[in-house]
Amino acid sequence: MLWNTFLLALRAIRRNLMRSILTTLGIVIGIAAVITLVTLGNGATKSVTDQIASMGSSQLIVVPGQRSGPGGSDGAPSFKMADIEAVRAQIAAVSGVAPVVNKAVVVVNQTKNWLTVAVGSNADYFHVANWTLDSGRIFNDAEERAGKAVCIIGETVRNHLFGRENPVGSEIRVKNFSCEVVGLLKSKGQAAMGNDQDDVLVMPLRTVQRRLSGSQDIGRFMVSVQQGASMDAVKEQLYALMRERRKIAESGEDDFRVMDTRQIAETLTSTTKILTALLGAVAAVSLLVGGIGIMNIMLVSVTERTREIGIRLAIGALENEVLLQFLIEAVVLSALGGLLGILLATGASVGLASLMQVPYIFDSSINLLSFVFSALIGVVFGYFPARRAASLNPIDALRYE
Repeated sequence: MLWNTFLLALRAIRRNLMRSILTTLGIVIGIAAVITLVTLGNGATKSVTDQIASMGSSQLIVVPGQRSGPGGSDGAPSFKMADIEAVRAQIAAVSGVAPVVNKAVVVVNQTKNWLTVAVGSNADYFHVANWTLDSGRIFNDAEERAGKAVCIIGETVRNHLFGRENPVGSEIRVKNFSCEVVGLLKSKGQAAMGNDQDDVLVMPLRTVQRRLSGSQDIGRFMVSVQQGASMDAVKEQLYALMRERRKIAESGEDDFRVMDTRQIAETLTSTTKILTALLGAVAAVSLLVGGIGIMNIMLVSVTERTREIGIRLAIGALENEVLLQFLIEAVVLSALGGLLGILLATGASVGLASLMQVPYIFDSSINLLSFVFSALIGVVFGYFPARRAASLNPIDALRYE
């Protein structure tokens, strides 16, 4: 009986094929929008997580002041090299400490020039910041102590100054002095904040301080924690040590911050997840519109087929059989819209993920949930028209013109 009812429903849908297609359009668009937005949101979350991981997973960043962004030091004093040495000597769980001084500079190779960021640091920087070399070497201790004019460049700087040539061993001009390129960094791509991580030139700290910044101040320093050690414990030790060295009273407020890359990752991923859920909820409103469209068309169908319903009831069809027939029609329409929406969403997600440069992550759960939800819409919005059809008086229905 159920199979016959299903065939009758399909026959009724095929009888008004164009109307059926237009009826399912609202469900198709709603399902496609929800799946596409959730899929792209998951891809964006994965992209942010990967970009944070490229910075170093067990990394702490210590900066002066309490505010983030430009001018965020709040007039707090910068760090000194003695602070770096104290961290290295007094915190046992630290595997590397890298002071960082940034300076925007123009670099020149023959007729080509490029504005980039010069990073002054030590050899620990490459380990702490999770950099690996594509070719060449990093600077050695003697070059660090002497402040030699040597540098390691990122892929973006290489592309603008050397094209696809190997830059190792070449001389470039940094501001007003020549610098030997001793290494090339492997590409990391875009960072979570949108900046190009490969647009960088790394030099010994003393070289940058003497020749570019003209100051012994250190803008920030990065700390890597040994594998298996507690990040929270090291963080507490850093706070205690820096408060002592900066002579902050017991009741005084910190004039520095210790940022954890794990917390940065959690904050950014939670933000993208919230935005994904919000956009998905907005897109789901179109499903409500699609459901109303199905109800409207089913009511029209009941009105058009009043005489047919009367004949069926008169020759012995039960009310439940009529109810089931119209309910199945509504469910088939909405489920068909759900399937078409999933196919449309798959194509849109793949294309947009490539365009946005985020990974495409197929989520079977959201696709299955969307299909079930589309069928449920058919049940909810198809029940009232089906109930109306089943409750028709056979005599009145037969008289209907």
